[in-house]
Amino acid sequence: MERYHPSEVYELFVRHMNTPRVVVDNGACETATLVQVHSARKHGVLLEAVAALSDHAVCVRKGYISSDDGRWFMDVFHVTDAAGRKVANTDHLLARLESALAAATSASPTCSSARDSPPAARLCLLELLGVDRPGLLSEVFAVLHDLRCGTVDARAWTHGGRVAALVFVRDEDTGAPIAEPARIRRIESRLRHVLRGGARGARTVLVDAGAVGSLDRRLHQLLNEDGEAGRRAPATQTPAVAVQEWGERGYSVVTVSCRDRPKLLFDVVCTLTDLDYVVYHGTFDTDADHAQQEFYIKRLDGRAISSEAERQRVIQCLQAAIERRTSEGVRLELRITDRRGLLAYVTRVFRENSLSVTHAEITTRDDMALNVFHVTDVAGRPADPKTIDEVIHGIGTDSLRVDEERWPRLCSTEGDDAGAGAGLFSLGSLVKKNLLKVGLIRSCS
Repeated sequence: MERYHPSEVYELFVRHMNTPRVVVDNGACETATLVQVHSARKHGVLLEAVAALSDHAVCVRKGYISSDDGRWFMDVFHVTDAAGRKVANTDHLLARLESALAAATSASPTCSSARDSPPAARLCLLELLGVDRPGLLSEVFAVLHDLRCGTVDARAWTHGGRVAALVFVRDEDTGAPIAEPARIRRIESRLRHVLRGGARGARTVLVDAGAVGSLDRRLHQLLNEDGEAGRRAPATQTPAVAVQEWGERGYSVVTVSCRDRPKLLFDVVCTLTDLDYVVYHGTFDTDADHAQQEFYIKRLDGRAISSEAERQRVIQCLQAAIERRTSEGVRLELRITDRRGLLAYVTRVFRENSLSVTHAEITTRDDMALNVFHVTDVAGRPADPKTIDEVIHGIGTDSLRVDEERWPRLCSTEGDDAGAGAGLFSLGSLVKKNLLKVGLIRSCS
């Protein structure tokens, strides 16, 4: 008979008594779909819930987080579709969202998702990190094509003069996994040469695609581990982030004020989670295209932020996380039948026309390539419309198009010290009012 330690028995009891309960209600509010999540509290569970919402392409307009500082939590999200309307139950979306949230909050916090991972097959994952320069991604895909590696899925971000990329590859001839140690070493060597000057170069890991967590989260982790947040150049439009103390309760209070954009809440919560902070209470709201967020946090050991250096690190990491996804440049969408060397060809066309890729999202489904590129000129300025037009006609007007919908730029902040929180909430202005009013959160006002 299996024996358990008393603490394990208590943990199992608490989880049983706090079985995750998810309610998706389309009738409680006139302007948004209401999502309520109740569960036993564990590190990373908030990130799981936010990731599940992001994976279903809904926009979080406002919400509340409340915990008893002990064993349970309750999250409430007001969500809409991209157009700002209630979420329609197309293809049973609401039921699928409810099921995904329940699964996310009951499973171990790996932040995995079907939409954010490549097809369920054994693939070779290349983690790339180095100094960014014009044409770098073109060189990467050219090397992979030369080594007979077919790219199945990939994500690449550039920020602060650095580039981080995750590339899933397989044998271009057979479609089989790349497992030969000598071949993997050759791939690593060639890519390290391409990433010359990088602090860490290329690293290759053989993984099961189904076990891969959020690609976006991994990109955040790579850049944070690289120290990119502390080295990034001062921006003229820096997100307003402040960290203050609520000494009487032992909390650190993080406030964020910036332009709203897709996955903003995910990026903030992801960063706090990976810095080993627990969100006990919080609130977030959007007014037109402006977002305001406030979180009451403690470290995993239950203590608040204890030094100025730690406070500044949290501010820098949050600002960098918000900026990374704010892609500058023209967004180009490529939808075309996949073929050998496609990425090497497309990115070479970009390079030959003096376009630099700042962000890339590569997806292959069956025999179709569904790719998104954000491009600027080689100096990081907006690309010449004539150049964009020539590239589109060169690759094919039926396959490549400009996405006219642009994510808004980050809001500017006045003064030299954006981290001081100019324009942010006063300490506890939202959370304190809601801690004792959890029962009233059904109101949409």
